[in-house]
Amino acid sequence: MRVLVYSHDAFGLGNIRRMVAICDYLLKALPGLSILVVSGSPALHQLRLPAGLDYVKLPCLGRDEVGNLGVRFLNTEVAETVQLRSQLIRTVAAHFQPDAVLVDKKPDGLKSELQATLDDLQRYRPDTRKILLLRDILDSPEATVAQWQHHNYYTTAETHYDQVWVVGSPDIFDAPTAYQFPPALRAKTRFTGYVRRGCGQRSALEVRQTLGLSATDPLVLVTPGGGGDGDHLLTTYLQTLALLPPDAKPTSLVIGGPELPADKKPALMAQIEANPHTHWLDYTDDLASYMVAADAVVSMGGYNTVCEILSLGKRAIVVPRTEPVQEQWIRAERMAEMGLFQAIHPGQLTPEGLRQALLSQLAATTRPPSTQLDMDALPRITNLLLGLLRPEPSCFELPIRSRSFPNVEVAV
Repeated sequence: MRVLVYSHDAFGLGNIRRMVAICDYLLKALPGLSILVVSGSPALHQLRLPAGLDYVKLPCLGRDEVGNLGVRFLNTEVAETVQLRSQLIRTVAAHFQPDAVLVDKKPDGLKSELQATLDDLQRYRPDTRKILLLRDILDSPEATVAQWQHHNYYTTAETHYDQVWVVGSPDIFDAPTAYQFPPALRAKTRFTGYVRRGCGQRSALEVRQTLGLSATDPLVLVTPGGGGDGDHLLTTYLQTLALLPPDAKPTSLVIGGPELPADKKPALMAQIEANPHTHWLDYTDDLASYMVAADAVVSMGGYNTVCEILSLGKRAIVVPRTEPVQEQWIRAERMAEMGLFQAIHPGQLTPEGLRQALLSQLAATTRPPSTQLDMDALPRITNLLLGLLRPEPSCFELPIRSRSFPNVEVAV
């Protein structure tokens, strides 16, 4: 089988990290599968890519913190670059001849760059299955409905896609209802649950030894995800450390992220040097290992980071992004109400407030309550894909192990 993956990539690492995690599971579960990813993410080469996956790199487009789209590296106009990307995608699909196409977030791609490929597939490869994958929350209902109406996404999704997979749970956010999916589109929609993340490549002991820590020394992991707009969180955390007495300061590992603006780093490094027992990493492709070793996590509220926090049962303080979309705040607020972590609105983030929250998390003697959220997206996505490609009743189904780290044991 061949699967073509289109990953939306205009801001941050969240979309491509989530798609690679899904691809990794599919490749382990389905022997002989080949996956080709088409994406403009500049971080693809930094990710740990599984055997059976390759990618075609598109020229980069990117959005700034307020949502304005621009060309990342080429000295070309947006429209010209979108046209180039569109033709590249179309050529890849024509020659790769996929059995299924998995599209991330936007039904017709960024700036409609996927529309020509969708039209080609419908005309020349009508048996190719097309799936639209949506994260649990896109934006506020008002903003999302207006966007989907303006761009005609409802019609595109109904016309071109066999199914819509929502990697979330209606217990947190009922996307088809909130976003006013029409009946035909609602009938195609499947909730997969959240993506459970593994424990990483190294043990907690190994990580702590590299930082010079014993098993009982307090460790705080600070991560803004990709880092494109994380300097406010990092700066506030480092200011928070200055408010703590020397004997109450935990060892901190701050991971800036590969998209941290270069002009923000010197000021952050000056603060790092002023805080003893504070370590810095530009980037890691093994965040889970550090998270397992940490006693508490301070992070932004991206989908992947939240899933890692929930999967590993970590005490956490989440400071979500609120611009240019409300997605992170809606998710963080609802999960915080369930007691899964503490959330602070970025508009209310202060060194003193973060100090109190940090001391509270470090003083806690128990982990957060075991989440009852459905975290079985990966095996469920595998079964859904098999159902589309091999609809005969005799096909195997991978077992879904609720609230446990899945180990694939069934070869299909």
